[in-house]
Order: sequence, then C-alpha cells, then structure tokens
Amino acid sequence: MDQNEFVQRAQQENARLYRTALLYLGSEKRALDAVDEAVYKGLCACKTLREPAYFSTWLTRILINECKRALKRAWREQPFETLPETAEAAFDALPLKDAVLCLPAELKEVVILRYFSDFTLTQTAKLLNIPQGTAATRQRRALFLLKLALEEE
Repeated sequence: MDQNEFVQRAQQENARLYRTALLYLGSEKRALDAVDEAVYKGLCACKTLREPAYFSTWLTRILINECKRALKRAWREQPFETLPETAEAAFDALPLKDAVLCLPAELKEVVILRYFSDFTLTQTAKLLNIPQGTAATRQRRALFLLKLALEEE
C-alpha cells in the first residue's frame, strides 16, 4: 500500500476511529491526539500491511494500542489526590455511556468495538487477539451487566 492510498483510506475511517478513541479515553482532546498518533504510526508502517482488505482492522488495532498507552500515561501523570475527582466522564452524561465506562476493561473493549465501532464479532476477536468464543462470552457478560446497570436507573 502506498502513502496516497493510505491517506485516502485513513480519511474514510477517521470518524469511526475518533468515536472509538473517545469511548476509550473519555476526552475529546485525548481522543484526537490518539487518532493522530495512530494514523501517523499507521502511515509509517503502511508498507508492512500484507492484506489491504484488513486495513480498517489493522488501523483500529493501532488505535487501541495507542489508547491503552494514553490511559497508562494519564494515570501515571495524575497526582494521587485528584484520582477520585477525575473518575467522572468528561463527555455526555448519558446513562449508557456511563454504564459502558463502568464495565471492566476487557468487557468494555468488546462493547466499544462491536456496538460503537461497528465491527463484527470475528473482527472484534481478531482486534483483541482473543478466540471468537471468548469475545462472544465477553459480549454476553457485558450486555448482561449493562442491562442490570440501566434497569437500576
């Protein structure tokens, strides 16, 4: 894949990448930074992509890794005293988004990829490097927990 083709395809994926990063990070600024960094890293490595048909999955995996790095970096940078106050969501106070943010990390990843980024179960399993059955189980657990959380409200 050459750089011009990469740029065109990355622009087509930009909105979905941003939504995914926003759900992972909870902040518009951090989401934009993560998308920019993921696109840059993808551009640098676009020659290594073996199957152009998997471009979307490949770039999303780069974004997920970048989001995890950003979360780890943000956690290390915050003073201990401010952690409880910063646990609130910085974006829309919709009950569903709050419930998704409260899920354990491995369940939250599946929900974000399946329902907010429009990936199939097979693609989600590949992105997370887990068996498809594990992805299905995590999806069922996450939906059950979301149902409980939303019924309480």
